[in-house]
Amino acid sequence: MKIKLFLTVNLIVLIPLCLLRRRLLLSMYQKDHITIRSELKLLNQVQNWFELFCSQNLYQCGWSEAQVDHLSLALAEGFTNAVRHAHHDLPPETTIDIEVSLWASRLEIRIWDRGKPFNPDMISEPKPGTLQAGGYGWFLLRRLSDRVAYECVDSDVRENSEPRRNCLLILKYLSPPEQEDK
Repeated sequence: MKIKLFLTVNLIVLIPLCLLRRRLLLSMYQKDHITIRSELKLLNQVQNWFELFCSQNLYQCGWSEAQVDHLSLALAEGFTNAVRHAHHDLPPETTIDIEVSLWASRLEIRIWDRGKPFNPDMISEPKPGTLQAGGYGWFLLRRLSDRVAYECVDSDVRENSEPRRNCLLILKYLSPPEQEDK
């Protein structure tokens, strides 16, 4: 009788741990969102929000301070680009939405703006030893993250029929993708 109880208790403990591990590999740990006006002076508020998210979630999952610093710099660059470029001709009341999604092996930052879309492929990468007027922000974003994507999402594609928005996706893996499969 005691042996059956012992085995039953162990199986009850082991099964949820296996399911939990599988669930964590496939699902999101945490998600957060901030909506903020298009003003550069609010960058500090964005960074404080992100630092709080990191202190509550990333460090406990094994993210290093250097990785978090890279992500914080990438977020700052993405936010300032949205304010300076996408919302240049829009009133400061125009909002920018920022979403952070932490998965088991990666962090995704999405910065949504309402400005005119642009083609990042048209930005030439700075050549070493030369100066150019722009393009350093996009270059920096690509160096700080594992993947950067930009797309325009039209209202007819979205459920709530908001006007067109653009999304900058910044993706960083906890460890390099080629090492995750090992």
